[in-house]
Amino acid sequence: MQSTTISVDLAKSVFQIAVSRRPGKVSESHRLSRSQFLRFFAERRPALVLLEACGTAHFWAREIQALGHHVKLLPPHAVRRHVDRRSKTDKGDAKALLEAHRDDRVRAVPVKSVAQQTLAALHRLRSAWMADRTARINLVRGLLREFGLPIPVGARHVVVTALALLEQDQLPAPLRPGLAAACREIGEFETRIAELERQLRTLAVQLPVVERLQSIPGVGLLTSTALVALVGDVQRFPTSRHFASYLGLVPREHSSGLRRRLGGISKAGDTYLRTLLIGGARSVLLATQRCQRREPDRLRRWALQVHRLRGHNPAAVALANKLARIVWAVWRNDTRFASRPVTARSKAN
Repeated sequence: MQSTTISVDLAKSVFQIAVSRRPGKVSESHRLSRSQFLRFFAERRPALVLLEACGTAHFWAREIQALGHHVKLLPPHAVRRHVDRRSKTDKGDAKALLEAHRDDRVRAVPVKSVAQQTLAALHRLRSAWMADRTARINLVRGLLREFGLPIPVGARHVVVTALALLEQDQLPAPLRPGLAAACREIGEFETRIAELERQLRTLAVQLPVVERLQSIPGVGLLTSTALVALVGDVQRFPTSRHFASYLGLVPREHSSGLRRRLGGISKAGDTYLRTLLIGGARSVLLATQRCQRREPDRLRRWALQVHRLRGHNPAAVALANKLARIVWAVWRNDTRFASRPVTARSKAN
């Protein structure tokens, strides 16, 4: 391991750097502009460079790695614990990175490749456009309701019903141009989202792990590509429980002495990934309930048992936890998911 550790407080134009040659001791401190930043590392011998995993961190990590240094990204919430709350300075933030690195509880964030960042950017665009589309749909629905014109449940009915009402002259003339423009915006967002999903399918063909992950029930194109983009290297998780815990799908624990208390899920990690997995689990549950004539496999049979005992929402979250563990096994072992039939012994249990 390198004897010199360099921590960097990233910013848009000014970078604060702390150089440490002994644990807990800052030997040098530099404040560099954007043009001086990479030149500083090019003139340095290989060292361990600490960055906070925030905006632009993955780009700078790749650039610094290309200069021969070893880069370690630290999660922001772990660094925040070591910041002096009495005074906020860039020097203090750089020093907090050094302190967080000494904490053996802090797990590093893997540096994303350009391909992974591209997938993540596409997902962010889709998520933003979906939110804008939902906002326009709610706006149109609410405006028409104010004039006593309700729209049936379902997003697909909004534009069709609104355009039909515009043709029937049931709305005041000053409102009609704006309402028509809102309907056009909804159509434009749907066109953008469809085109973006085609791009995701094209990129997914180039990633064999995406195809293997899609063999898991409830894991489709969006969930599989988001996992590859946002998780990075699954090998860093020693067990499937660690992976489920990283996604925030394990119980929050408040225990002391002989008393153990387990509450709701911790909701740690990436909210977007957790939402996709729980949504996929809900779809598996609903599809299994609708196909009662077919004998379910062991996974679906277990999900139905939890559903009968606990209800729909707890069963969906429990199944999402199970799917996350299956994702870990499929991804780590480079295999495909194979459903296991219900045996006579498991039926008896």
